Amino acid sequence: MSGEHNGAVNPLPPVVWALALPVIAMEVVLWLGQNGIVGGAEGIGWRLEAFERFAFSPGMFEWMWENRRWPLGDAARVVTYPFVHLGFGHAVFVVMFLLALGKMVGEVFRPWAVLAVFFGGAVAGALAYTGLGGGPQALIGGYPAVFGLIGAFTYLLWLRLGATGGNRLRAFGLIAALVAIRVSFGLMLGGNDWIADIAGFGAGFALSFVVSPGGAARMLALLRQR
Repeated sequence: MSGEHNGAVNPLPPVVWALALPVIAMEVVLWLGQNGIVGGAEGIGWRLEAFERFAFSPGMFEWMWENRRWPLGDAARVVTYPFVHLGFGHAVFVVMFLLALGKMVGEVFRPWAVLAVFFGGAVAGALAYTGLGGGPQALIGGYPAVFGLIGAFTYLLWLRLGATGGNRLRAFGLIAALVAIRVSFGLMLGGNDWIADIAGFGAGFALSFVVSPGGAARMLALLRQR
């Protein structure tokens, strides 16, 4: 025997844990407070306080844009809102997507590139939600950022299919199904946060052309061909 240990499952890239653990920790604390397990009477209101502190408000962003004033705490909401969720179920689904897609993307992309895709999706989602009439309701939860990772995963499939002579449109099967589900739920529940999700996907896919390994050189070669 060689003495080497081969695990049944490859460990998650550390950068994925760095993104997932704050989401998990935040939800655990808020859930415990919401159910009166910790924090007493004050703990019940912790989730609402977290919304007020971290959620992205289109109205607040428009005010900052119009007045050219960018208070750090409020401006940072474009990257803090993915870490707070509406409830336990909301957070669980986001973490599941984050771990699964983060593993697949993180095994190819460098850690800084994973961060760029995740937060790029969050920022693009917030801006699109504001600019395309998402409504006055605050944006909260990690779906736009996770959709950024879906964009990066789609890019990897797109490259692989191109290299093997396959139909590259097949790479968009996953996002087509997810968008259909998200829009359907949005229409049923009356929310427009799916706008942010689609923008997050677009940002993740586009950023991958630059931040993926060899992406900058590949992009330069494509531009030179034109």
